[in-house]
Amino acid sequence: MSTINLFVTSSLSSQAIARQARFDKALTIRQLKVKLEMMVGSSNSKMQLQLFDPRDKLAGDMADDDAMLGAYPAEDNWRIHVVDLDPSKRVGEFEDLSQVEKFELNEEQYDQRADTVRSFKRNNKLGRFADDAKDPNDEGKEEAAAITVGQRCEVTVDASMAKRGVVRFVGRTQFKPGYWVGVQYDEPLGKNNGSVDGVKYFVCPQSYGAFVRPSYVRVGDYPEVDLASDLDEM
Repeated sequence: MSTINLFVTSSLSSQAIARQARFDKALTIRQLKVKLEMMVGSSNSKMQLQLFDPRDKLAGDMADDDAMLGAYPAEDNWRIHVVDLDPSKRVGEFEDLSQVEKFELNEEQYDQRADTVRSFKRNNKLGRFADDAKDPNDEGKEEAAAITVGQRCEVTVDASMAKRGVVRFVGRTQFKPGYWVGVQYDEPLGKNNGSVDGVKYFVCPQSYGAFVRPSYVRVGDYPEVDLASDLDEM
């Protein structure tokens, strides 16, 4: 088997959260660190990698940057723990949102502003403010009718990177009017775990779930994304 499924944890996380990804055994440890940098936020030059078996027993350090991943006794469901050696980093610094200043408007304040998209649409009779406006609860209904839960899909929102996954929900929601498609991505590129504002629409690991308009979803035979296949695109 040329690829293996490994769990990844980080010393910077204050919670015991493990992400799972597939890696090619032909990767060198140096190349593996570059991929892990995108997952855990540590600089690849400041990483120390430790390998643990499924019983959480330390199998050893992965200290040779030129050695291949396959040279270590890693198998499916083993775990790589990334130790961040940068003294300026602190545990949980990427998780603490309390220090982020938030700008918030309630519904009434937003509706009264003249410099918003809503105000522009209202003044120009666009969208739901048009004379022949359709019911916003029916937005995306026709596109949603062609999408079925369980189908493989590819999601492209505007000019963003295409993401692949599985359709887990199709229908109306409580968080916004119209029809939405709930997708469980192959990679942790989402925004939730299938729940929004305390309402559960489907279940998946945190950061793998997302809701998008049906027009952004294409269903078909889209193979699962292989993280190990894009080495030449780093």
